[in-house]
Amino acid sequence: MSQQTDLAETFLRGLQDRICAAIERVDGSARFVEDAWQRPSGGGGRTRVLRDGAVFEQAGVNFSHTLGQALPPAATARKPELGGQPYEAASVSLVLHPRNPHVPTTHANVRYFEAASASGAPVWWFGGGFDLTPFYPHDEDVRHWHATARELCAPFGAEVYPRCKRWCDEYFYLKHRDETRGVGGLFYDDLNEGGFERCFALTRAVGEGFLDAYLPIVERRKDTPYGEREREFQLYRRGRYVEFNLVYDRGTLFGLQSGGRTESILMSLPPRVRFEYAYTPEPGSAEAQLAAYLKPRDWL
Repeated sequence: MSQQTDLAETFLRGLQDRICAAIERVDGSARFVEDAWQRPSGGGGRTRVLRDGAVFEQAGVNFSHTLGQALPPAATARKPELGGQPYEAASVSLVLHPRNPHVPTTHANVRYFEAASASGAPVWWFGGGFDLTPFYPHDEDVRHWHATARELCAPFGAEVYPRCKRWCDEYFYLKHRDETRGVGGLFYDDLNEGGFERCFALTRAVGEGFLDAYLPIVERRKDTPYGEREREFQLYRRGRYVEFNLVYDRGTLFGLQSGGRTESILMSLPPRVRFEYAYTPEPGSAEAQLAAYLKPRDWL
């Protein structure tokens, strides 16, 4: 393990602990159960899942540090020269599925990769971001989410937030549905410009800033009354989450292609979901209003 990998792993382990503790406090009922696992080719991880809580129907917060002999295609699409090279990868990835349909689902991930080039020299990069998937969106929630994202990016340059926001809109996009997965946030990958310290600092800011972006929305919406209609719509829209994660998500593909732990990889899927043929919301309904939010726009 290089010194850089050691620094990233130490931060990520601590980040998992802090996020899990915060989620348990907000939920007030359930606790995370941890599965610690080892990978035959090297490394391992800690999969933590909270189930059947007062606020979260399921919450998964994973840490992994894995070693491999050959980078899989999902990690080399933008770096074909590294195809087949040995690597180390450390990450924290989380997906939170709230019980109340008025609380958005959310995802966050921060990660560090280090690989050997064909010449043997190490190549490193960071990736990360967070995105928000509401079912009954509120403008004040979306503006808070993006304002927090912009503030944490600000110390790294005025161009960082617009670039990462645009990348998020483009990445979390279901082509076959012609809609974004939600209202966006931040996304970046292959980050190494400006040196290790700058890239690591941005990744720390994104990881640590996630709770500031998300928890105020949870507190604002978790006690909103709802009925069977809202619950059924939530379960239907969760189907879009399944579609994206199984068809497009590079993290899912990387995990499966690299022989990762299947239960940890698919932890991101919702515990309950439904599909309905040719569903169309009632015109003018709260459910119909969601479509207007699933197009990229400048929320600020």
